Amino acid sequence: MSTVKYTPRLASKYKSDVVPALMKRFGYKSIMQVPKLEKICLNRGVNGAVNDKKLVDIAIDELTTITGQKAIATMSKKDISNFKLRKNMPIGARVTLRGVNMYEFLDRLISASLPRVRDFKGINDKSFDGRGNYTMGVTEQIIFPEIDIDKVNKITGLDITFVTTASTNEEAYELLKELGMPFKNAKKD
Repeated sequence: MSTVKYTPRLASKYKSDVVPALMKRFGYKSIMQVPKLEKICLNRGVNGAVNDKKLVDIAIDELTTITGQKAIATMSKKDISNFKLRKNMPIGARVTLRGVNMYEFLDRLISASLPRVRDFKGINDKSFDGRGNYTMGVTEQIIFPEIDIDKVNKITGLDITFVTTASTNEEAYELLKELGMPFKNAKKD
């Protein structure tokens, strides 16, 4: 019995279209030099988690629903008496996506979720960190079609970080643009 290995649409697009385009653009000698997407990290702080522990559970459930992978609680690193915060209290939720889940999430983000943002004109191209990573914020979790808007009691946002093997911002920008990220000010070639 033979099993058919599933390859996400963006993973095959990366191999067939993105790698040759980046090799031509930056003059790489080997395909191993071409930057690739390593992981996508979603992070969400929960306002009021100190007083209500259920809010963290709701955030974990929503991130799990959005990504299709189990999210975990993030813990506070130190005591802050002004916020009534103790060390190792749950204050947020996070999930790290790699491989098939990463490409599937990126595909859904580009094709289904971002177009649902109100007055969407593209994502900011200035949020690179200098080492080839890109972080964007989403102000409302209801842009994801997996979230049932009737069950949401509080609209909150989350941060999405794209970690690449690129060494410069320009390489990371070109990689994400080739994968289909809708940047606002698409630079003219």
